[in-house]
Amino acid sequence: MKKLLIIGHTFPEPSTTAAGSRMMQLVELFQEENYKITFASTAAISVKTFDLESKGILVKNILLNDSSFDDFIKELAPEIVIFDRYITEEQFGWRVSEKCPDALKILDTEDLHFLRKAREEAVKNNKPVSEANLFSETAKRELASILRCDLSLIISEYEMELLQDTFKIASDQLYYLPFLVESISDEHNLPVFEERQNFLAIGNLMHAPNVDSVLQLKEIWAEIKKQIPEAELHIYGAYAPQQILQLNNVKEGFIIKGWAENVEAVMKSYRLQLAPLRFGAGLKGKLLDAMRCGLPTVTTEIGAEGMCGNFPFSGTITTSKAEFIHASLKLYSEKNLWNKARQNGFNIIENRFFKSNFSKDFKTYINTLTANLENHRQKNFLGQILQHHTLQSTKYLSKWIAAKNAK
Repeated sequence: MKKLLIIGHTFPEPSTTAAGSRMMQLVELFQEENYKITFASTAAISVKTFDLESKGILVKNILLNDSSFDDFIKELAPEIVIFDRYITEEQFGWRVSEKCPDALKILDTEDLHFLRKAREEAVKNNKPVSEANLFSETAKRELASILRCDLSLIISEYEMELLQDTFKIASDQLYYLPFLVESISDEHNLPVFEERQNFLAIGNLMHAPNVDSVLQLKEIWAEIKKQIPEAELHIYGAYAPQQILQLNNVKEGFIIKGWAENVEAVMKSYRLQLAPLRFGAGLKGKLLDAMRCGLPTVTTEIGAEGMCGNFPFSGTITTSKAEFIHASLKLYSEKNLWNKARQNGFNIIENRFFKSNFSKDFKTYINTLTANLENHRQKNFLGQILQHHTLQSTKYLSKWIAAKNAK
């Protein structure tokens, strides 16, 4: 049986983060190809961590800067290693290359961290995100990680174009694999316009873009509430910080609900999702979940980035607070417009995110890559140079820390 090792930044929490859902989608793709999967991480398991062992996945806690990982991976001898975000590749990539040089190394970027951080910095400095400085230290680290790996999985078409056009990463080093949807909730049984009420905002509240989004909503909610006095805005998300919890105000109809254990069940009762995201990267899982549940969304260009391609969006994309308020009032109140937005969401999923549109090609590409790995690596000589120089410094720093800890 072929073996796959996933080195996770954290253990997946699909009920709290889109990244957790994405990781479980990857796990399923490889299980369908009969890979025996081991999931390793330096992180602790939380109460919201998915029960990987229930899926037949071996779970392993590993240590940073510790040679015990060398023994572990040498004994495991996986054919493929997936790094969950570039940080894990920095930490363990050299050890994988040293002990299992023939293993296919895949980086799952989740989103481009340097892009998200650059946009966040621009917003903090009151600059438009179009002027964000992409050529940062984080970019150097993340791009080096992409070059050192045999393949990087990219979740957004926008990020594919950015990597190829701006940073000149070869197309055969990248693979576009978005969120994968098995099916749409039975649209004939979904609650209709009249059966839904109130506004929803949702997202992991340990994630800076989501925290900022809630703060934006606090500023604009009063105007929406004034026009629709009976409406409430319910904020869902795990790990809410105190600055969010203290915004709870029942009288104003601005209510912090906390973690939604079943996102689909929650979304089906609301009429409109609000997502005024000012920065971020990748794809927004909350928008895709909403489409599946027949829930239109009012968002920003950042929120909708990479979602709809040439298809009409499942709601309204806005560029200012005034536009956002106007669109929210209009979509919430006008049934025909709402129904059209909902149908747009179903069309986007069917044409752009159905798993059946991607799984066969992805599996074929991975099989081809594993069979022709040496030739593939010869084309990526720059990656070999980075492998030689960058990881030597990482390696010896890690060995120094390990020696220091041993004392």
